[in-house]
Amino acid sequence: MSNVRQDRHVESDWWPHPIPSNVEFGEGFYCETAQIFRHLRSRKRKAVVIGKHVSCYAGCSFAIAENGTCTIGDFTLLNGALVMAEDKIDIGSHCLISWNVGIADSDFHPLEPAQRLIDTQALAPFFKDRPARPKLKTAPVRIADNVWIGMNAVILKGVTIGENSIVAAGSVVTKSIPPNTVVAGNPAVIVKEF
Repeated sequence: MSNVRQDRHVESDWWPHPIPSNVEFGEGFYCETAQIFRHLRSRKRKAVVIGKHVSCYAGCSFAIAENGTCTIGDFTLLNGALVMAEDKIDIGSHCLISWNVGIADSDFHPLEPAQRLIDTQALAPFFKDRPARPKLKTAPVRIADNVWIGMNAVILKGVTIGENSIVAAGSVVTKSIPPNTVVAGNPAVIVKEF
């Protein structure tokens, strides 16, 4: 049972569009609104693969680039998360991801000042001689099973969060986290081990 109809529209949804055809989801999927996929640009056949009994609430947004993918394991709850994948983000089963959590596998803009100048011109829609965008650096993000990420936390490119770990609210995770730990702060550091 799911609140998504056979035509991929969400029951009682204010958003007029269906869930995109390259989003695969398991039984018991709860989606508050298909609007969470409005920034899905991936051309992959399985751009987003969602497990069984996953809940995605209205504050979520899947900003998945042309070659990006995202997987979400069974019984995971996303309550307002922003998932930004240029390449790949994997979220495990039984995870709790809170409001305004940002998960990004890229910086989305170059770090070098000269390259950022080119990037701003490349992104200006009405600039006559738009250059090509500079190559972006990406690194997959992996969130293991049974992870809890508190509101307003940020998970950056290349990070793996080990199973059973907790990321405190407002933390900025720049490096991988071992299993069974609690991290907090900016940058996040281990404050407790289970």
